Amino acid sequence: MLPEIQNLHEVWLSNRTVSNTPPHQISFDDLTNSIISTGPFSFYIIDFFDMSLSHISPSVYEIHGFDPDTLQFNEVLNAIHPEDIDFVIKAEAFLTKFFSENIPREKLLSYKISYCHRGRLKNGEYVLFNHQALMLTMDENGGYGKSLNIHTRIDHLSNFNTYKISLIGLNGEPSFMNLSLDEPNGDSKQFSKREIDIIRQLGNGLNTTEIAEKLFISPLTVKKHRNNILEKTEAKNTAQLIKNCILQGII
Repeated sequence: MLPEIQNLHEVWLSNRTVSNTPPHQISFDDLTNSIISTGPFSFYIIDFFDMSLSHISPSVYEIHGFDPDTLQFNEVLNAIHPEDIDFVIKAEAFLTKFFSENIPREKLLSYKISYCHRGRLKNGEYVLFNHQALMLTMDENGGYGKSLNIHTRIDHLSNFNTYKISLIGLNGEPSFMNLSLDEPNGDSKQFSKREIDIIRQLGNGLNTTEIAEKLFISPLTVKKHRNNILEKTEAKNTAQLIKNCILQGII
């Protein structure tokens, strides 16, 4: 396991549950499947009670030039491109509303948030990052507790920001892809757990027969799911599908 992945693993194990929060069965693989091979990344835990940061990865210095021993949340915000900060603010407000209207409070711990924005590098250049956030704890009143935030550099894949949000369901929950701030119900696509499983296996390089054997389903079922996935993602082929899903934080 790479050193930075090992650090993330230790943070995950020590922070994913607290008293008053039911234990959940999200695996570390569920958390990291979209960051290990995508690009350089950094992470931290934010406590929504006082907006303090902890468990800050040393890579924040190599990527952004931040001192992990003194990093404050305002510095993280200030590193967002000025033209993207409005989107980030609206995205967080949108997510709060979407969760309250569509997802039961007790299932918030089973969702990973993903969207992109440009961030400032150590040398002052701005490049595209994928932001992922996973709520680790809830307070006794059902409010936000601590969240694990992961920022992955993806400018080698794309420099174009779709300004859309994806919610990746873990623990068998459905996923909601390409949510638009302007039309929350217009372009969104809901993916089942089986569809997400097949997307991830395609990302691992498996063919239809291999996926069928691994998931204990027929090759015909895999083909039907694959065609539905291509239609939902408006991808012309598997290569385009994989690239889009990497950008959305699925794989």
